[in-house]
Amino acid sequence: MNDSERSMEADQQFDRSFKLLQQLVNFEDANELFAQRAHTVYTACVVLWMLVYQRLMPDASLENAVKHLLDTRPSYLPENKRLDENTISTASGAYSRARSRLPLEVVRWFAEEVSSGIISATEPTFNQQRVFLIDGTTMALAPEKELQQAFPPASNQLGEGIWPCALLTVFHELASGAAMLPQVGPMYGPEAVSETQLARQGFEQLPEHSIIMSDAGFGIFGVAYEAINAGHDILLRMKKANFHSLQKNAELIEQSEHHKSYRHTWIPTKKNRQTQPELPADCQCDVFLHEVKVTDSLTLYLVSTLADEAFTLAALFERRYDVETDICNFKVVMDAENIRAKSVDTFMKELYTSVVAYNLTSQLRIEAAAMEEVPPRRMSFKRTWTTFQTFLLRHMHTEPSQWREAYRTALAIARKDKLPIRGKRSYRREAYRKRPKDAQFEKRKKPPSKLKDSDLK
Repeated sequence: MNDSERSMEADQQFDRSFKLLQQLVNFEDANELFAQRAHTVYTACVVLWMLVYQRLMPDASLENAVKHLLDTRPSYLPENKRLDENTISTASGAYSRARSRLPLEVVRWFAEEVSSGIISATEPTFNQQRVFLIDGTTMALAPEKELQQAFPPASNQLGEGIWPCALLTVFHELASGAAMLPQVGPMYGPEAVSETQLARQGFEQLPEHSIIMSDAGFGIFGVAYEAINAGHDILLRMKKANFHSLQKNAELIEQSEHHKSYRHTWIPTKKNRQTQPELPADCQCDVFLHEVKVTDSLTLYLVSTLADEAFTLAALFERRYDVETDICNFKVVMDAENIRAKSVDTFMKELYTSVVAYNLTSQLRIEAAAMEEVPPRRMSFKRTWTTFQTFLLRHMHTEPSQWREAYRTALAIARKDKLPIRGKRSYRREAYRKRPKDAQFEKRKKPPSKLKDSDLK
């Protein structure tokens, strides 16, 4: 491809991406979902944009977000006499109240629209199907009473901590890294849930006939059955002991020096029925079992509904570790692990808009990769995020021509941020840098016991 052809293709690529970007950042429909009184400055679309802006610019306080809004005067601001006369307050109180009033359902709807828009525009990864990586992670929240009640802190024989702990199961599309909304629940306390329970709740939101891929923690009957029942295929790693328990009654269909493949009808065990009493009496899963020796020190034990060869599926499964990087990008690079909300409602709103911010950055990375003719994951997410902030967030562009020019510049910069080609690597489970615990947040102590008379002598 010569320079002229490449330039023409870049323009066409931009036009396609810009149309998609316009759809992704169009908040006007939100006003119809949450109608407010006339002449309100903080309409639904304004509040949504400001929430996303704060997540894209983690150092942006409520007050800074308000000042930025009033300074840039985007076109979606409603007509208002105080705006025209520059008499509207720059204090954050009105925005804070509007943020609280905005229904969580509207924020969720918006985040889902952005996620589905990006994912539906990407090419299927395997067998004309989209592959989703699932994994679990945790988030420590602000030590507020409401959050402590909803997401109880960890406790031991010495007492209870102060940091509320939320458990998340995340869903990331394999090719692009784009994220669906995570499923959230308490990790500790009487209402504690497991990663697998949360995973089962999220299968309905995935595109039809997707492939669900996960590590051994999700390689259990309940996850497999719910995924298949929702219309998806599975490629799950199993623990060695669990695999061998199925292998005993499976039909060997193929073997070589480095692999064995079986056909099996998987039925729930007595323990499965105790932990999931809602399972139908006749439930079962028709699956393939694969034991694949990848290296002298690594053997994969896989269960799948896919009829592909064992080594083909093993090669696909090796890409599961990309989700570790995706979680790091979301929690650390995007700073989502430091959400400082003081209520459950605000936490969920900020979590959902963090997903929007993450996906908008992913979209820029997708388009930069297309211009370089490389997979999106060859582009540095961190450097793409910095580019997004610098060229698209520092100024709130209100006109398509402004967006086009800024986006073109951002793409030209982002396309240079390719990662080096690396050989096969092994991954240990990531341990992310923990939130610093300030001195004022001491461990919550048990209440003192009553003094005895002898203690006073």
